Amino acid sequence: MDRPTAWNIVCEFVKDPGLRRHMLCVESAMRGYAPKLGQDPDVWGLAGLLHDFDWEIHPTLEAHVVKGVPILRERGVGEDILTAILAHNHKVTGVNPSRPMDFALLACDEVTGLIIATALVRPSKDIRDVEVKSIKKKWKAKEFAAGVHRDEVYAGAEGLGLELDDHIRNVVSALQEAEVAAA
Repeated sequence: MDRPTAWNIVCEFVKDPGLRRHMLCVESAMRGYAPKLGQDPDVWGLAGLLHDFDWEIHPTLEAHVVKGVPILRERGVGEDILTAILAHNHKVTGVNPSRPMDFALLACDEVTGLIIATALVRPSKDIRDVEVKSIKKKWKAKEFAAGVHRDEVYAGAEGLGLELDDHIRNVVSALQEAEVAAA
């Protein structure tokens, strides 16, 4: 599977611009992590890009990825990517994160939402103006970006052998390098 084909899948199934932005953010974060861990950024990027492709057609945790992965399999997505996607909803699928790509997707999926939310409350709404200390402050305010499952971020970062600050710094850097638009 190549990136243009994966993007076509996203465009076919995802109409909401916010969800597309989220998927692009997770792709950027995963691409940023792969070389740090001696992995292929193209493969890891595809896992990030495709991980929520089915959310609009299967908008419950019970169906999300469980019903979506067979669609991706039919379209030729590799099993290593599918395993990571299944592991990011491990409480339902029973596929527990066990590989670095699994833990990275788990950790990046949730934290990108917090980072983008932090950018959106800044006057510039520019990801380049976001600092790790701002995100850490928002992290502690559980009502801010309340939908972010902070426990999943911790579990993913721990699985990668990282402290939370280092994980946040890595993802912010990847998003800033990719110049992801917050708004």
